[in-house]
Amino acid sequence: MTVDADVLVVGGGPAGLATAIEARLRGLTVTIVEPRGGAIDKACGEGLMPGALPALARLGVDPPGFALRGVSYRSGTSRGAERRVDHLFSSGEGRGVRRTALHDALTERARSLGVVVVAGKVDALEQDAHSVTAAGIRARYLVAADGLHSTVRRLTGLERPVAARGRRYGVRRHYHAEPQSDLIEVYWTPTVEAYVTPVGGGVVGIAMLGRKGIDFDAALAGIRPLAALVAGAEPATELRGAGPFRQSTGRRSHGRVLLVGDASGYVDAITGEGIRVGLAQAEAAIASIARDDPKSYEKEWMRRTRDFRVLTAGLVAAANSPARGAIVPAASALPHVFGAVVDRLAR
Repeated sequence: MTVDADVLVVGGGPAGLATAIEARLRGLTVTIVEPRGGAIDKACGEGLMPGALPALARLGVDPPGFALRGVSYRSGTSRGAERRVDHLFSSGEGRGVRRTALHDALTERARSLGVVVVAGKVDALEQDAHSVTAAGIRARYLVAADGLHSTVRRLTGLERPVAARGRRYGVRRHYHAEPQSDLIEVYWTPTVEAYVTPVGGGVVGIAMLGRKGIDFDAALAGIRPLAALVAGAEPATELRGAGPFRQSTGRRSHGRVLLVGDASGYVDAITGEGIRVGLAQAEAAIASIARDDPKSYEKEWMRRTRDFRVLTAGLVAAANSPARGAIVPAASALPHVFGAVVDRLAR
């Protein structure tokens, strides 16, 4: 059998690049297919949890950013006294990293390892007992890392429908402003959660999660500390959106096709450890390919995403219920429980 590569990765974002690096570190040949050129941006919170940094270091990647010591939940109403609860990570520092800086660091590492990147788009694929062919490239395995709206997930029949009710979206903008603290600040209002993440160089990112049609400026004006933070500050980027976040899959593999990152299913961006989970999935996917045992990936995917799925689903359910207003007061009243959840997700 003649193939063009051992692994064909569809999607050149962080999950796809991490998958390609993992493959090269195991001596496998890799081609990435990605239609976009340059650094790929995305509307996300950009806070790397402490567990993500050693996972990146293992790949030989150390992106620049702003050191983060913990997470702060705060009430975000414009009236009344602010309630808050802070927790410092017990496992070390996290880091606020611009998505484009993370992409550049991963791209440079992949390039140094000989990963081949071709411009292209996958709109069909074929597989047999020994190979997968897509975008004119034949490989022993295909790993789909093509994001929330994965074409490969749909083509392989792995996508499951998600109810339109309760779908959530995100918007983000950066400002030239000095950070208020070295914590990831999360402001809870009746309609949005606003994530404030310093990313270094006097730039702060503000990302908001909520229902479709978020009015970013109105929500920002209604959160007094954020309105004060950006008063007179120049925007550093344009407003960018993403969503809907909720995506579901029946399985994470089909024959010689494996799904990683957002393509493999996504609960919500509410807890901020998506990069760490994507890195873990990339490692597990390539380990199963190296063993020539793609079926083993499903069990590893379930194991490595369990905390994320359970804790995030619980928090999203509360955020979409009448209990939403009690989240910050409950976290404040039970700081040890709040801290235990943060540390569990930060590993």
